[in-house]
Amino acid sequence: MPFFSQNPATEAFLGEFPSIGGPALQAALGLANEAQKAWREVPLPERAAALRRLGEILLAQRDPLARLISEEMGKVLREARAEIEKCAKLCEYYAAEGASLLAPEPAPITGSRAYVAYQPLGVVLGVMPWNFPFWQVLRFAVPALMAGNGAAFKQAPNVPRCALALESLALQAGLPPHLLTNLFIEDALVADAIASSQVHAVTVTGSERAGRTVAALAGAHLKKCILELGGSDPFVVLSDADLDWTVRQAVKSRFMNCGQACIAAKRFILVPEIADAFVRKFVEQVAALKTGDPFDPATSVGPLARRDLRDHLDLQVQTALSGGARALLGGHPESGPGWFYAPTVLDGITSASPVWQQELFGPIALIVRVRNEEEALAAANDTPYGLGSSVWSRDVVRAEHFATRIEAGCAYVNSLVRSDPRLPFGGIKNSGFGRELSSQGIREFTNIKTLWVRESPSA
Repeated sequence: MPFFSQNPATEAFLGEFPSIGGPALQAALGLANEAQKAWREVPLPERAAALRRLGEILLAQRDPLARLISEEMGKVLREARAEIEKCAKLCEYYAAEGASLLAPEPAPITGSRAYVAYQPLGVVLGVMPWNFPFWQVLRFAVPALMAGNGAAFKQAPNVPRCALALESLALQAGLPPHLLTNLFIEDALVADAIASSQVHAVTVTGSERAGRTVAALAGAHLKKCILELGGSDPFVVLSDADLDWTVRQAVKSRFMNCGQACIAAKRFILVPEIADAFVRKFVEQVAALKTGDPFDPATSVGPLARRDLRDHLDLQVQTALSGGARALLGGHPESGPGWFYAPTVLDGITSASPVWQQELFGPIALIVRVRNEEEALAAANDTPYGLGSSVWSRDVVRAEHFATRIEAGCAYVNSLVRSDPRLPFGGIKNSGFGRELSSQGIREFTNIKTLWVRESPSA
């Protein structure tokens, strides 16, 4: 079955790309494996230079690449430009810091010399999503490549042109052919890819269902696996928060990328002292958002990436409404061509609401009213997910103490949740396990190898 590229804002057909079968998959993985064997012998400064060139090329081609993202998955153009810029910063970070992050670490062993080395595993298979079609691939691939690995990736089927562009960019940067390899394979062949002796580790960014499937397959073949899955991030507003600032950040966090981000704020947990005022300001600002053409500078929110995603989101919203939630704004698909959904604010969300344990992947904000801070903490932690979280208060010490008790992979005080190359990124509970980025991320796909050297063999 071919991969189809379709503009989600206009529904215009953009292209068709044939998928490959089992023999072609094994051949592609074999080429990736041979490329990795040579690449692992390349000195770290040369690897860094190639990644630095990749970052420079990304910046030089920022605008056409951003247009490609907007055409293929509907991201507003300025956000697509920001995605490319972030990818360039990722390349520069690992080009500058990778050698030190991978440097052998001496161990204090009396009478002998011992150290820990970080050596490449081989080819890392990435099963990737569509919502950040460049960033998600490069987030795993750049540190993996710096560490001496190869990277083969299965991109989501609705962004095939972005996948091809990534492969081309790697070649332009001087990376060896096949070291970064795009695999146009259907879901049924992922199991074959994981089972292949040419694949040595696996990472997946996607849904909880995809994560469980990939983890089971990787476990069956005793291969290292990193899971970056969904989230239902709490955005906790305490009684002394600066509401004007907090509401502006709340709108940005929820509706960026049309709400299609695992680390977007999704549950707005409000204490009584500020709840009504927050909701009033929040609804006013959400109502001012403009949905429409991603290339129009005035557009705030683009379309959902696919029709089926919009239909599923609307089913979740209607189920929530039938379960007692109230739509303060939106609550329906937009009319006309394209897969647009009206920015929506649902109030009256409680633990009895059907959406309480779900992730809503789209422009839907859930208002959760609690009686006090302890109940706010309980609500924040009452979720199967544990990716990101944020707490908002003028009292930073108080907010930081609150943040330490949230069950999540990251917690931010008075700031939006984001992934940053300098910090480890990942979740707990049903949001997955393992970390990407920073020193922890680059070492995930290495053999953390102990070397013990007795200096006097005959003594």
